[in-house]
Amino acid sequence: MFIPLYDSNSLKHIKLQYVTIGLIAANAIVYFMTAVGGENFATRAAIGLGYIPSTLYDFAERPPELSYVPDYATLLTYSFLHGDLFHLGGNMLFLWVFGDNVEDALGHLRFLVFYLLCAAAGAMMHGMLAPDSEMPLIGASGAIAGVVAAYLILHPRVKIWILAFARIPLRVPAYIVLALWIAFQFGMLLLAGEDQISWSAHVGGIIAGAVLVFLLRRRDVPLLDREIVTPRSVEIDEHSAVRPIESRPAPRWGRQ
Repeated sequence: MFIPLYDSNSLKHIKLQYVTIGLIAANAIVYFMTAVGGENFATRAAIGLGYIPSTLYDFAERPPELSYVPDYATLLTYSFLHGDLFHLGGNMLFLWVFGDNVEDALGHLRFLVFYLLCAAAGAMMHGMLAPDSEMPLIGASGAIAGVVAAYLILHPRVKIWILAFARIPLRVPAYIVLALWIAFQFGMLLLAGEDQISWSAHVGGIIAGAVLVFLLRRRDVPLLDREIVTPRSVEIDEHSAVRPIESRPAPRWGRQ
């Protein structure tokens, strides 16, 4: 649908998005390690670390030589594997554009917890709809979908630069493109079901992100780009006459 490029949304609470950068680096390192290892190595990694619903629901067993981690751990490990460079690049671009402001609203540690829980929720939704599937699920899309949902709830009015249809540069409010993107994920789940893309993992991540942002955000972080209005104050002039100062709303969360 679109490619995000940049948002005009400065950080308010943190100086640098350490966790966002760390997650991007971790995903990139894992991808290039599997790519360098060759197709056979990548396949073994997908089977051993990808999320296979049938193994978690005891319909099948992973080969013993590929059981690198317990089955429940693959609810997280799958999200660090990607099938190709475009798969990795698309997910990491979304994380780069939207992750910093969600991290800013939640804090470093809580954002990491948020990201991993969204990844796990995406896998669980995928498994609930296809519990007997023996195909490994890989990719950070569930976690990224949660980040997108949280960003929409936090900063719907922020202007973002996008490439519409991968070629037309536009600057539009976040609520337009992100709401359409989320609606598209639900629509594809209902219409297309499960194919090469796990739409259910996207939807699971979206639902988790929308709920968790309410629970994990900082107490002083408003939702929906609301303005925080300061109380009226007074000043005393040189003749000791008291006159009011018109209160001004605090800057919006997300410059436009």
